[in-house]
Amino acid sequence: MRKTVHSGMTIKTMVLYGLFVALTFVATSFINIRLPLMGNGGLVHLGNVPLFLAAILCGKKAGAVAGAFGMGLFDVLSGWLAWAPFTFVIVGLMGYVTGILSEKLPLKPIFANGIAIFAALCIKVVGYYFAEVILYQNWFLPLGSIPGNVMQVSVAAIIVLPLAEVLKRVTPKWVKQGKD
Repeated sequence: MRKTVHSGMTIKTMVLYGLFVALTFVATSFINIRLPLMGNGGLVHLGNVPLFLAAILCGKKAGAVAGAFGMGLFDVLSGWLAWAPFTFVIVGLMGYVTGILSEKLPLKPIFANGIAIFAALCIKVVGYYFAEVILYQNWFLPLGSIPGNVMQVSVAAIIVLPLAEVLKRVTPKWVKQGKD
């Protein structure tokens, strides 16, 4: 008998989501480099790696939860509080879309995952551009964040694409069944 909590989610699935949230938070917090770019585009981190792995291996819900809560928690605890609501929505959407596209695109997995990560990159660039427009009330300054955002997702893609192929082969069946 599968043990479930009130939401109908198994305890194993909740623990898995919590692990991806924690990995996303830690990779964002401790594996980052500040670049000398204008705007807010100077923080490049590896938080996208566990976010994309969660989405590709476990599905759209895991990707959304890992991104929204992992990076949102980083913003709250690291002095970027004004960014937290934007991050929650933007990065949660990145994880959700990555999970959907990686699963539904009728292509070889590496190509589907590449397209999914490219879609996430587009969401990140557009989402954070408009978040910065709102926060800075300036249409020019947010352009400085685009190179850092592109670099962030590109580095994550270089790590995730081959790693996801290997991890898919060894991922337990119960994890794959959590996809919807």
